[in-house]
Amino acid sequence: MNNLNNLFLDYCKTESFEVNQAQLDVINKLSHFKNNYINTSLLKFFSKQKEKKLGIYLHGDVGVGKTMLLNFFFDNLDKKKQRLHFNEFMIKFHDFKFNNAKKNDVIELFVKEIKKKINLIYFDEFQVTNIADAMILGRLFKEIFNQNIIVFFSSNIKIENLYKDGLQRDQFIPFLEIIKKSCIEINLSIDNDYRLEKGKSERFLSPLNSTNNFISNKYFREISKNKKVQEINLDIKGRNFKIKNFYDGIIKLNFRDLCDKNIGAEDYIEIAKNCSFLFLENLPNFDENNSNQQQRFITLIDILYEKKIPLLITSEKRLHEISSSPSLKNPFKRTISRLYELTSIDY
Repeated sequence: MNNLNNLFLDYCKTESFEVNQAQLDVINKLSHFKNNYINTSLLKFFSKQKEKKLGIYLHGDVGVGKTMLLNFFFDNLDKKKQRLHFNEFMIKFHDFKFNNAKKNDVIELFVKEIKKKINLIYFDEFQVTNIADAMILGRLFKEIFNQNIIVFFSSNIKIENLYKDGLQRDQFIPFLEIIKKSCIEINLSIDNDYRLEKGKSERFLSPLNSTNNFISNKYFREISKNKKVQEINLDIKGRNFKIKNFYDGIIKLNFRDLCDKNIGAEDYIEIAKNCSFLFLENLPNFDENNSNQQQRFITLIDILYEKKIPLLITSEKRLHEISSSPSLKNPFKRTISRLYELTSIDY
């Protein structure tokens, strides 16, 4: 049994996590990657140049433990490293590109700036929905791997199915080829969703009625007690987002405030920076008629989950009854799973 395997078993015991063979198989593959592509001699490294792998792409269904496994592996690597939400990473790139618009080879300059600070980057729950990002990723990640930066991805989607049916997907194919060539793709297949098993959505209240409204308001009064209310304005690159009910990090907002407006990841990241607990009111059901709002909601929950912001939600439907627009059915499964955790009383 390898050292990483022993460390993982000890970690699961300490955290009271169930151990299963599928996860142990992934740990063994991660250990192989570590021994062959990270902790390797210079001579061995150059002998492996033709088969050099600089990334791990771990995919599987929602709630099977992908994040837990990669977090464990990431935490046990002695590297200059950073974990980032993919939206944050692309915002940093577009900002850098804007600020260096007059310079040549902006992608190369951006990656060299990354290399100065880190040599391992980790994207949890990776997906691509933005055509502007899809068109640039091939060149960007080619340079990242050329600079020998190690990249971890976790995703619900196989590499070959990323950005499937997306606009101008042919321009995304070079990125897929680079990821296939540079990464070891691992599938984690488990029937259980551990978040659903653990999570009881005590702070997910439905239907929308006076009783649940009373419960929500009572909970809000309890956790905002002795906190001063104020109105704050967030300036996000010239866009103004007003929060009227701000109690020292505790925020109450309506679904329409966050998802009916033309705002996105950059705005949600800034809101999350100022938030320690979010009350989200009047969550609707979803179908093809409000798919734009649903896509924003998916992005919002991804960012809140990444920033570990607990939620209380009032909703038209119970959590397991919320429907989806057909085009967002797969990513929305991740959202539902994460909502079980974010609205659990233990979270």
